[in-house]
Amino acid sequence: MSAFKPQQRHLTIQGRVFHFVSYEGQPANTPRKQEARPAMWYLMVEGRRCPAFPCDPTHTEPEVDRFLARWALDNALGPVERPVDAAITASRAPVRRPLNWWGPN
Repeated sequence: MSAFKPQQRHLTIQGRVFHFVSYEGQPANTPRKQEARPAMWYLMVEGRRCPAFPCDPTHTEPEVDRFLARWALDNALGPVERPVDAAITASRAPVRRPLNWWGPN
């Protein structure tokens, strides 16, 4: 039995609630070609987990909250910059589709 105890932290940062969960590390599995993973804190988003940073059991709760808040400010908040692709925004010619999609027209 493992001595690792998962933890959950709920932080409100700039009016948004963040849910973080710590997960136990996994040893390497050479037959499946999987590398070892350390114990990590993950941000939970719509049932999925996003790795934040390694979990250290020596950190106190205020330290963990401070690290999680810093990570959220650096990685989960702020403007999202996406380049505008001129080819995508330009109007396209109509697509000619075959009348009989089972075979050539």
